[in-house]
Amino acid sequence: MESGAEQITILTLFLQADPVVKGVMLILVVVSVWSWAIAVEKWLQFGELEQNARKFEREFWSGRSLDDMEDRGDKPRDALSRVYAAASREWREARRAGTSGENSQLMLDRVDRLMAAQISREMGRASRNMGVLATVGASAPFIGLFGTVWGIMNAFTNIAAQQQTNLAVVAPGIAEALFATALGLVAAIPAVIFYNKFTGDLDRFGDRLDTFSDEVAARLSRRLSERG
Repeated sequence: MESGAEQITILTLFLQADPVVKGVMLILVVVSVWSWAIAVEKWLQFGELEQNARKFEREFWSGRSLDDMEDRGDKPRDALSRVYAAASREWREARRAGTSGENSQLMLDRVDRLMAAQISREMGRASRNMGVLATVGASAPFIGLFGTVWGIMNAFTNIAAQQQTNLAVVAPGIAEALFATALGLVAAIPAVIFYNKFTGDLDRFGDRLDTFSDEVAARLSRRLSERG
């Protein structure tokens, strides 16, 4: 003969829960799946960004001249090449117009601003959906707690209505209520871990873009000095 405790499963907890608690559980399941999907997407995205950045940096430091690199800037496919393309377009326009003296410094200032604007766009692309992970990590435990509080209120209401306080009556209602909190933690903990991980990746990516833009500006400045 099966005991009452053995009959309490995740499915029965959900099916026997109050409609409000069921709604809370469904919301938490949905946001958990959503956060995991975003985590997988960001993991692949940052891996691709890292791979493309290394490839472009090897090409950039392979000894090729700026003139040779201009062809790469015509069809940018990754973040660093798009930053370089922003500088390359201005460099070509300046060469056509002719640069010297103060005009050279103005051109370098324009290049810096164009690369900074492109870096801002690249950081926006890389940080897309990061806010979802932060929101899930911060709010899921409280959503689960709301389900728990509501479920316990219903459990005590049922106890008062049945005028019984034995464990067989109390346990199912309390278990349903606590299950909502457990779901909240299951949704929140991975979201917080992934958010912190990707925030670090994003900071390193931003530093890499800033460093690269400084290197491009230095090479352009040296090229202008050689021409002068």
